[in-house]
Amino acid sequence: MKYLISGGGTGGHIFPAVSIANALRELDPTCEILFVGALGRMEMERVPQAGYPIVGLPVKGFDRSHPWRNVRVVIDLVRSMIQARKIVRNFRPDVGIGVGGYASGAAMKVAAKMGVPILLQEQNGFAGVTNKLLKDDAKKICVAYEGMERFFPQEKIILTGNPVRQNLTSGSKVEALKYFNETFGVNFTADKKTLLIIGGSLGARTINKSVITHLSALIESDIQVIWQTGKNYYADCKAALDGANANREALCKGIICTDFVSQMPLAYALADLVISRAGASSISELCLLGKPSILVPSPNVAEDHQTHNAMALVRKDAAVLVKDIDANEQMVATALSLVQDEAQLESLHQNILTLALPDSAKRIAEEVMKLAQK
Repeated sequence: MKYLISGGGTGGHIFPAVSIANALRELDPTCEILFVGALGRMEMERVPQAGYPIVGLPVKGFDRSHPWRNVRVVIDLVRSMIQARKIVRNFRPDVGIGVGGYASGAAMKVAAKMGVPILLQEQNGFAGVTNKLLKDDAKKICVAYEGMERFFPQEKIILTGNPVRQNLTSGSKVEALKYFNETFGVNFTADKKTLLIIGGSLGARTINKSVITHLSALIESDIQVIWQTGKNYYADCKAALDGANANREALCKGIICTDFVSQMPLAYALADLVISRAGASSISELCLLGKPSILVPSPNVAEDHQTHNAMALVRKDAAVLVKDIDANEQMVATALSLVQDEAQLESLHQNILTLALPDSAKRIAEEVMKLAQK
């Protein structure tokens, strides 16, 4: 069997795509998989790193702020459709899998017109533009949230959840304490609460600014903090922590400030409470692990989909929402109060666990294979 997987632009599209490919390869080791991405976007680097071939299209998103630039965008779209047709004709896939993003629109539209059955995977609680445009071409649409019949035909929808990183549940608290103490030179202990703050690989401006504003409160609270700043904000965040330490007699050994956490299973294992953006992949991980969380949706995403993602949890008392505009004032205070509230932590833990959909990649891969066999 041959599978054509298309999409990307962000890690939120790329990671599920690679996870589905891994699941297909696990179920059918003899299958052939080809990715189609957008030239210049991160999938062109990340997919080969994961061990899969990828072809790039010159497709770009429409520029709503500068409409006159869209003449070039339309030309590139036409070129992409022509190239996609050649790719489909030469590769001859049994099924096309679209995960969202510019390239997915061009590749899946062409594949469907050429008679290839299409499966879409929608990560968010508010459907993306590309997948909404492709809904009539798709045979099946795998979703992560209930209520997606607002966007897609009910009979095509399958609730599978979002694939999460492999080995995410492999960490233990004992391992985590040893790793963080040895790697970062802190004095973390098992009897103290741990707050994990994550803003994605590039970082989240509002989350980092809110932590900097209330660093003194965090230091004096006697909790442990793993603060992943993202590479864009690390220098400023580290300087703020160094400055806070300079004004104290004893060096703070309760806060780790790092641009990137390479051992996320260990970070999650240690965390009693997580502060995070509300991207689809992050929420799926929090659900699978049952982690109490404070979600700060990014306002800088299409259709405000992170707020929709967060509200799906908040409505079921499975997470706490702090709006981006309120974060500087409320985020740290909410975290310091919540992390010491055992009853509330346990309630959030139990409620978010009910929303977990494990083995998502395998379930999606099985649906893909059913289409191929037909």
